[in-house]
Amino acid sequence: MFETLTDRFDEIFTRLKGRGRLGDAEVDEVLREIRVALLEGDVALEVVRDLIEALRARCSGAELSKSLTPAQQVIKVVNEELTQTLGGETFTLRYASIPPTIVLLAGLQGSGKTTAAAKLALWFKQQGRHPLLVGADLQRPAAVEQLKVLGREVGVAVFSEASDPFSVARRGVAEAVRVGRDVVIVDTAGRITIDEPLMAEVRSIHDSIDPDYTFLVIDAMTGQDAVQTARAFHLALELDGVILSKIDGDARGGAAISVKSVVGRPIAFVSTGERVGDFESFHPDRMASRILGMGDVLSLIERAESVYDEETATAAMESLRQGKFTFEDFLDQLQQMKKMGPLSSVLSMMPGLPKEMKNAKIEDRDVARIEAIIRSMTPEERVTPTLIDGSRRLRISHGSGTSTTQINNLLRQFKEMQKMMRSSVMAAGLARAAKGRKKKGGRVTPSSK
Repeated sequence: MFETLTDRFDEIFTRLKGRGRLGDAEVDEVLREIRVALLEGDVALEVVRDLIEALRARCSGAELSKSLTPAQQVIKVVNEELTQTLGGETFTLRYASIPPTIVLLAGLQGSGKTTAAAKLALWFKQQGRHPLLVGADLQRPAAVEQLKVLGREVGVAVFSEASDPFSVARRGVAEAVRVGRDVVIVDTAGRITIDEPLMAEVRSIHDSIDPDYTFLVIDAMTGQDAVQTARAFHLALELDGVILSKIDGDARGGAAISVKSVVGRPIAFVSTGERVGDFESFHPDRMASRILGMGDVLSLIERAESVYDEETATAAMESLRQGKFTFEDFLDQLQQMKKMGPLSSVLSMMPGLPKEMKNAKIEDRDVARIEAIIRSMTPEERVTPTLIDGSRRLRISHGSGTSTTQINNLLRQFKEMQKMMRSSVMAAGLARAAKGRKKKGGRVTPSSK
């Protein structure tokens, strides 16, 4: 996610940290490099211009804090201003006082709208709600069938009928009231490009059901095209927010950084992968931290808490504290981490990891090979890897269908993994403490509605 932009910021900040002082000339040079990085990331020109001017105003000599080095202060300012550009506050959804809460999804064909509808339904279920999906896309062949398949996968009923999209939407809301569903998600038709018939249809559906929220689903990988699409839909529909799909495949970040400033509506949710569970609320501060290569510990913790078996996690933490993290523990952790999504995505959230590890493309077959090697070890070898000599390596390679070179690599990397896991536990502890302090302080995220 945003690898190109993150790499550019990493290069800029690495050079910046090597300088003892920053005068006006040095600040201008850094801002020129940031400007080029953002433009190469397909960020809208007007957004780049405003961001650079905000950075210039804050990076003047009077702003440089005595508690930080000038370079650290510049990085801090970039992080804060990028957070504001991304939206500042996290979008908070408020439920209708009289159920159901009606959510209308709009978007172009191919944006991932139908999949986003199912993912959003699962998200509502995880909040303790009881959603109903309504298939009002009667134009695209098999759109309703696709929604039904996804509905079965997430355990949410789907309503549709062979009439017209306006009747389907209205009757879908009535059906939700009849069966006691407290959230309705209406999936509408899209087109390959924006045209008046599309806008007229979506406007008519909107007017017929008066939704509490209207979200536009846009493909993050289309960059500035996605932003212009959002602008056009907002003029027609008065959007409440945006759902960014396919953000895991976006190396540049132009749509994510530009959409709030250009359209004036926040990013509410992001789709982070192909699985139905790869969907989460958008947090501007966390995304800014990830773009700048600083990791995202809070999102990592939340994802882990949603899938980790508490007993397994507690045992692993205790092993780490005692310095006894073994291959047996590692195997258990692999099983848990696989539930959190692609391992490359998990690694990208960990602070302090080398760029090579964060950008590593770890595939399922790589994990399967590691599991096979560990399962081919004896219990004693898993606890004490130093026992594994040449003959044992040969036996393990035959049992796992791998080479002795791959086993040597795993043994070497395991030592590094032990260090990394200890670091992540420490970081998670600090993040939990920070999160706890915020809760005690009574901080409330304002609603966008």
